[in-house]
Amino acid sequence: MDALDYSRAHRVEFLDELKEFIALPTISTLSEHRADVQRGAEWLADKLRAMGLEHVAILPTGEGKGQPIVYADWLHQADAPTVLVYGHYDVQPVDPLHEWVTPPFEPTIKDDFIYARGASDMKGQAHAFMKALDALLKTNSLRVNIKVIMEGEEEVGSPNLGAFIRAHQDLLTCDVALNADSQMPSRDLPSIVYGLRGLCYFELWVQGPDQDLHSGRFGGSLHNPAQVLTELISGMHDADGRVTLPGFYDDVRPLSDAERAELARFPLTDEQWANTAGVLALWGENGYTTVERVGARPTLEVNGLYSGFTGEGAKTVLPAKAMAKISMRLVPNQTSDRVRQQLEAYLREHAPNTVRWQLKQLAEGDAILLNRDSPYVRAAADALQETFGVAPIFQLLGWSVPVTTFLNDILGVDVVIMGFGLPDDGTHGPNEHFYLPNYYRGIEAYIRFFENVGASH
Repeated sequence: MDALDYSRAHRVEFLDELKEFIALPTISTLSEHRADVQRGAEWLADKLRAMGLEHVAILPTGEGKGQPIVYADWLHQADAPTVLVYGHYDVQPVDPLHEWVTPPFEPTIKDDFIYARGASDMKGQAHAFMKALDALLKTNSLRVNIKVIMEGEEEVGSPNLGAFIRAHQDLLTCDVALNADSQMPSRDLPSIVYGLRGLCYFELWVQGPDQDLHSGRFGGSLHNPAQVLTELISGMHDADGRVTLPGFYDDVRPLSDAERAELARFPLTDEQWANTAGVLALWGENGYTTVERVGARPTLEVNGLYSGFTGEGAKTVLPAKAMAKISMRLVPNQTSDRVRQQLEAYLREHAPNTVRWQLKQLAEGDAILLNRDSPYVRAAADALQETFGVAPIFQLLGWSVPVTTFLNDILGVDVVIMGFGLPDDGTHGPNEHFYLPNYYRGIEAYIRFFENVGASH
């Protein structure tokens, strides 16, 4: 029996184990779930050990204050490449709980979907590569060396992962890294992600008087900080949807005609995207398609606003201060430092002298563009085409995944991003779910990927 046959013969067993994994409430951002995250790490260590992986260890991060990373390896092919496989076992909080149709940590199967927090992001995908390795090991057909790291802090921005990888470079030395935390455009069209946007996140405060004032007594004689802030924000885009920060587009890498043609394969209409978002109509930078806007163009978004009285009823105050949370998604060649300078230049030019302002940077990370011509990418593309019967699309994703940059920059290796989530899986929201046919096809695609990498050498 080969690995593919083994995986097909053990689907029921695999699914039962996936349910076990998903049922663990490994919410990394909530301190009351710290013991659950530790239990999740221990569960993983036990399963990896039972599969036949070796040197399994639960390693601390952040001097013991962070969530642990689970490591395992299998290094018995002296002349073969080493593949480092990344996944994460932590999940998002479940709020708002009342919007869940089924309990978030009681995996429920309806039709072809499994519903639970973490089903798609990313326990279902992590378990798929685990079972691919299990099938290869159980059939004595693994022809590459394997290292696995499973992180417990991805959902809080991977604050300790970069330092961990730097401190363990010898342990993590490899020829290629596989990041399984990804998605595909539709149920039957697989993808390989070759670019991710970076992130800059700011908190902008505008201060007027020293304290809230009576709006009847002082209104009309002072510049309201809330008004100033909203006017500043409204001026950050022009009528064509372009960001107006000085020099914002100077470093933006233009899309080639070939890339635009490839992105045009993405099976998405504007109507579908509007329906997915629950909006009446779309909006964005003129001259670009929706797919290009959400993956290949930079953005500036307001993530939150605060000022004055926001409770029930009326309270007539002139607020002392106003605050906005502002994030920017960056594309290749843009840098966090340059973008901060551009935002500060805009504020110096447009903020009136009637108020004071302060800009705090809360997060940063540069965009990454991966090598589409790597032999490992070809191995992945062939595996996906054989599994799904169609050539994968090469995709640019709009979000940021810190581990990809860490693996590429610190270890200096090519990274293959191949996963099986779907855009409408409801990740981070209520009723998250994972399409089970792609859980099983994911196992088979990973088996073929590892076999292709081994055969190529």
